[in-house]
Order: sequence, then structure tokens, then C-alpha cells
Amino acid sequence: MKTFKVLSALLGYPTQGLIDAAPEFSAILDAEKVVPAAGRRALDPLIAEIAVGELYDLQERYGLLFDRSKTLALHLFEHVHGESRDRGQAMVDLKAMYEKAGLLIAANELPDYVPLFLEFLSTEPLAEARELLGQTAHIFAALAERLERRKSNYKAVFDALVATSAEAPSREIVDELLKGIDPDPMDLEALDAAWEEEEVRFGPGTQGQGVCGHEGLIAKLRHARRAVKPAPSPLP
Repeated sequence: MKTFKVLSALLGYPTQGLIDAAPEFSAILDAEKVVPAAGRRALDPLIAEIAVGELYDLQERYGLLFDRSKTLALHLFEHVHGESRDRGQAMVDLKAMYEKAGLLIAANELPDYVPLFLEFLSTEPLAEARELLGQTAHIFAALAERLERRKSNYKAVFDALVATSAEAPSREIVDELLKGIDPDPMDLEALDAAWEEEEVRFGPGTQGQGVCGHEGLIAKLRHARRAVKPAPSPLP
């Protein structure tokens, strides 16, 4: 589904290529109708912002949001495993699933990078993509709420992902994710403190209760038996 390629592109680091492609995004989203109508309309301000934006301004804004703030990290397992050993095994499992589907990962990219995850979903049947989104919906819901506090148009991408997923996010897990410090990206001292904080924990018995643990997303990826598909093609 090209819809997930569009959402992946919108969350990628701004480049001139992204600016040039942005005017095509609305037509793709409208044609496939994967994102519910309200969520689809909410994406228009971000698409317009990118399409008419100045490259360096877009890059600076992106960096302040996603590169300097741990609570807005675009890596799925950062929000549930932090730097624990569980994250390493989760990475291995996710990478293996991508490769089985024919998606090759650049040497400098981590498997849990959200735009890469969405690129993978674009190769899957819609029902399976929606099911996998349901396993990560709580993370996307928390990111959307943090972006709303910052009045960022990027919020619409995460709202669209939540609305498209097969399962609504767990409010309990979302609230747990939101408990951590969420510093102003311009407050360097607060940012340092946040990066030193221990990763979110959900208790000894919660690995299989909606969190991206081995009984959640990774278990589904590990045990999936799907035919190998060709690597995704670029957006038209």
C-alpha cells in the first residue's frame, strides 16, 4: 500500500526530494482511502508545510523534534526497551522479518526506525499491516500527544497510524509512556537529564500485554510465515 510509503516519507528527514514529492501525497492518500477521512484531512497541513517549506527550516524543525528529544524518538523499541538487552533481540527479530519480506536495510539504519517499519508495512497485505500497527498503536498515541503539546503538524501522522490500526491503543500503556519527563528541546540541561533516565518499565508480567515485547509485535514477527516479497519500489 502506497499510503504507508507516504506516511513513512512524511516522517523522514526533510530533503529536497521530499519537498518535490510532497504535492503527490494527497492524491495517493485519496486514491487508496486507507486512512479514515478525518485523519486523512488532518494530514493536509503537514503535507502543505513540507511542499512549500524552505529546506533548512524544515530540517531544523525536524531535528528539534525528533533528534533532540528522547520522548519523541522515532525508534519503536526506545520507548519500551530503552538500552536493555531485550532491545537487541527485538532488533534481530525485526530485521529478520524485513529480510524475509525482501526489504533490505541500509547499514546505518536501525530496524525499529518508524519510517522503515512503515516501509515494511507497505509491502504487506492491508489486514496484516493494520494488525501490526495495532501492536504499536500505544507508542504512536503517546507520540501524538507529545506532539500536540508542541503544536506540531507531525501529530497528524501518528493520529493517522492509530486510526488505521486494527486495535485501539491501551490507555493504561499510553499513560505509562507519558509519565516520563518531556523536556523542552531548547532546554539542554533537561534534555541531558531525560537521556540519563532509565527506560520505561511495565512490571514483570507485562511483556505480553500490548507492549512491543516478545509476546507482542516481535512474537508475531518471529512466528510469521509469509512468502518473500520484492523490495518496495519508490514513490511515483
